[in-house]
Amino acid sequence: MTATQRIDVHQHVVPPFWAEALPAHGGDPSGWKSPEWSPQSAIAFMDGQGIATGILSLTAPGVQGWSGQAKLDMARRVNEYTAGLVECHPDRFGNFATVPLPDIAGSLREIEFAFGALHADGVVLLSNYNGQYLGDPAFEPVWAELNRRRATVFIHPGKPGIDAIAGMPGPLVDYPFDTTRTAVQMTLNGTLARHPDINIILSHAGGFLPYASHRFAELAPGVRDDIPSSEELLRLFQRFYFDTALSSSPAALPGLTAFAGIGHILYGSDYPYAPASVGASFTAKLDACAELSPAAHAAINHRNALPLFPRLAKIGGLSSQG
Repeated sequence: MTATQRIDVHQHVVPPFWAEALPAHGGDPSGWKSPEWSPQSAIAFMDGQGIATGILSLTAPGVQGWSGQAKLDMARRVNEYTAGLVECHPDRFGNFATVPLPDIAGSLREIEFAFGALHADGVVLLSNYNGQYLGDPAFEPVWAELNRRRATVFIHPGKPGIDAIAGMPGPLVDYPFDTTRTAVQMTLNGTLARHPDINIILSHAGGFLPYASHRFAELAPGVRDDIPSSEELLRLFQRFYFDTALSSSPAALPGLTAFAGIGHILYGSDYPYAPASVGASFTAKLDACAELSPAAHAAINHRNALPLFPRLAKIGGLSSQG
């Protein structure tokens, strides 16, 4: 392992029982093929990329294909499985717990169990649940509980309620669009302002949010009279954290750093849904960015993540120095 000590906030777990059951529960509507995965293959990838710890999350469609008690049971089983990996490899893996939204009561119970019994590092939410985006008032009880816990929340995109273009599965184009949709809605609907103690990570550099932020901020007051000023909207947009998964190219990274500032950028790989070769390519692009100082590289690779994950900050091998 190289000395970068990266903390990968965008790395996925593929529990074998979940992958086996998924086709009978709607499959993956995005059209993306489920990859081969094992804890051993994940660690091998991490070792090759200087990743000290991968915070594991279940990707879209999560447990949306299940219903009723079966949905609650699958979320619990995924969370217990991932917590078991963390228990076996506490310095290599972390756990973003899955919740069975849009079931609010079930999600609140799972949040309690995930943090209380499993000591989860945070929660993963999808950008939309059956067309309901995360700024919808229906989700307010969940946000209130996560704010009470000062939780770290990782938002992963899902397929928006539109038809995919032939030959262009959702993760290729539609996922960044859906991240943008939910982030802007959350901001305009006041979710961020009402819950200032949550740390929210947006996947893939926030989709289009950094690059269209001024457009959103300046146009929105012209169509809504229940939102803050343009300047305040920009400030709220900048409260998000942004991961570098598939987003550290020379075309994207300068705009992201100009908008977010170095302190709100976190390393992400998207392994294994992004093949190892693709993850390695974007990591190499990040490492090759000469415009970033050594301190900025260290911040993105691991320093910025440590305040968001107190458990990792206590591990001796992960230091805020260097």
